[in-house]
Amino acid sequence: MTYLDMEIPSRSSHLWRYTPWKRIHPSKVDIVPSCETIIINHEGDCEFKESIRTVNESDDISRVFLHECNDQMNIVEIDGKGQLVHVNLIASGESVVGHIDFQCKGEATIIIHLSGSATWTGLHITGNLEKNSSIGYAFVNELDSNSKLLRCEDWNIQRDSRLEYGELSIGGFRNKTDIRTILSDSNSSLKQAVAVYGVDSRHDDHHMEISHMVKHTDSSLIMNAACGGRSHSIGTGQLFIARNANNSNAGQVFHNLLLSQDARADAIPELEVLSDDVSAAHGAASAPIDKEQLHYLLSRGLSPEQSEALIVEGFLVNTFSSLKNKIISDDLKTRLKIHLECGIMR
Repeated sequence: MTYLDMEIPSRSSHLWRYTPWKRIHPSKVDIVPSCETIIINHEGDCEFKESIRTVNESDDISRVFLHECNDQMNIVEIDGKGQLVHVNLIASGESVVGHIDFQCKGEATIIIHLSGSATWTGLHITGNLEKNSSIGYAFVNELDSNSKLLRCEDWNIQRDSRLEYGELSIGGFRNKTDIRTILSDSNSSLKQAVAVYGVDSRHDDHHMEISHMVKHTDSSLIMNAACGGRSHSIGTGQLFIARNANNSNAGQVFHNLLLSQDARADAIPELEVLSDDVSAAHGAASAPIDKEQLHYLLSRGLSPEQSEALIVEGFLVNTFSSLKNKIISDDLKTRLKIHLECGIMR
């Protein structure tokens, strides 16, 4: 089915409740725009191969739309023993689209940095971890503050493989992210940590699905969002444990720090558990900035802006404390610190 044959999802749909399709579409919903290809610069021991991407009939509207905007795809084959692959994605122009497919073996660390001033950016990332693989993955959204981003990710984790996933979202004006991970074989595991920082009227909507399809699989999801100004963060965690997927362990936690009275944060953890012998937990909490912490920092001579930035840094840095991949955690923490320091100087 083509995009124009598909029904535009209504706001009653779970996925599009907070970010309607028409608001993340680059133009009018009955148009498939002509898009440039996102610029890809990379460093590390890997090879990028250009290919034509096919789309599955079961794909949802966002994935079909991205495919029809631009069907070019870069396939990245990683077969290493701990190498670092650094990918810089540059979005420039009116509308740009990129597709990257990671085929992973062995051990490696992947860092993706998205930047640029494109009016609208579409990005689809897919990844497959073959048996006995251990991959560290980091994604940094540092788009211009006037940009829109529609991003989809699809990951498949096979037997005895592990994915450590860290994300820092600090760019773009309106962002819609849909990340889906399948634990498809026994002893596969996912550790996912997402940090969001909202200022002004920034809108950041994260939808994350984790599917445990077999026995003996593990996953954890933590999302921390700090929201100031009139910004709005949405975090939806959809956890699915299939029938007979016993001895699976899963948990998800959402923490929101509200820096102003006009800021909003919605946390929606959801569980669908069809097996009996599992461990599944979820939690969510939102709170304003601690006045005692703020007063303490002000009393030590820091300005209100410096004090708030320090509190935000500590809150968001804690998101990545569970990640064992030091390269990823250090990179994300450094980028966050630089971003906050630049905000103080502006």
